[in-house]
Amino acid sequence: MHAVAARPLLAVLVAAVLAVLGSAVQARCTKNVADGRPIRLAGLGERLLAQKPAAASAARITFVGHASFLIETPQGVRVITDYNGLNGYGRKPDIVTMNNAHGTHFTDDVEPGVTYVLRGWAEGGKDLMTHEVELRDVKVWNVPTNVRDYGGTRINGNSIFGFQIGDLCIAHLGHLHHRLEKEHLEQLGRIDVLMVPIDGSYTMGVPLMVEVIKQVQPQVVLPMHYWGSSQVERFLRLVADSYEAVWPDSRTIDVTKAGLPEKPAVIVVGGSGGD
Repeated sequence: MHAVAARPLLAVLVAAVLAVLGSAVQARCTKNVADGRPIRLAGLGERLLAQKPAAASAARITFVGHASFLIETPQGVRVITDYNGLNGYGRKPDIVTMNNAHGTHFTDDVEPGVTYVLRGWAEGGKDLMTHEVELRDVKVWNVPTNVRDYGGTRINGNSIFGFQIGDLCIAHLGHLHHRLEKEHLEQLGRIDVLMVPIDGSYTMGVPLMVEVIKQVQPQVVLPMHYWGSSQVERFLRLVADSYEAVWPDSRTIDVTKAGLPEKPAVIVVGGSGGD
C-alpha cells in the first residue's frame, strides 16, 4: 500500500521541481527570480534540484569604444552593444544591438554571420520595436524609451537592452534621454551591471543620469559615451557617496554573479578617454 502511494507522490515532486526550474528559465531578470534566494524542497525534491546543472552566471565584458561593449558568455555567445560597424567590427558577434540617435550607435552594414540584429528604435510605421531572443546561454530583450528630436520627442526612439546569463543580469542604457518610469523599471527587472552614458549633453545631464542609476540600483556601473578625464571625474564625484571607483588595468573584465563587489562599484573600463 505504502509503495503504491509513493509513486504518485514521486511524480508530484518531480513535476514540482521541473515547474520551478522551468519558470526560472523562462523569466527575465525579475526581482523574484534574480534575488538569489535558494529554492528548497524537502527530501527527494531537494536532491533532484541539486542534480540539475545550473547555467553559469558569468560574462567577460570588453569596452570596444564609444557605447559599444563586447559581452562574451560561458557558452561562447558574443554580443556587441550599440554596434556601429566600427567598434568591435571583426570580432564575429552572434548578436548585435543598435540604437539610432546618432550614426555612431548603429549601421546598416552589419558584417556577415550575425545571428540576431536587434534594432532598438521603431521603424517602418511601427509604434514600438520589441525584441526577446535567446541564443544558447544568453537572453536579450529591450525596453523602449523616448528620445529628443527636432521639434519634439520621438516616441520609442531608443532602447535599453537587457542581457541575462544564468542569473547575472546586465543592461545597456543606450542613448537614454530621460528618467525611467515605473513600467520601464518593471520591464528591466533587477540589474547587476549597468552600462551608463556619462557625456552629460548628447544624452542627458549627468545629475539626471545619476538619478537613473539610483532608480536601477545596480551593483556595478560601467561608464561609456564620454570623452576625456574631466567627464569621468565629474561623474565619479557625483556618485562617490554610493559607489567606489575602480580603474582596471585592462578594458576587459570578468564578471560573475558570485563575485559581484560587496560595495557598489564604478569600473572605468574605458579609462580616462572613454572612446
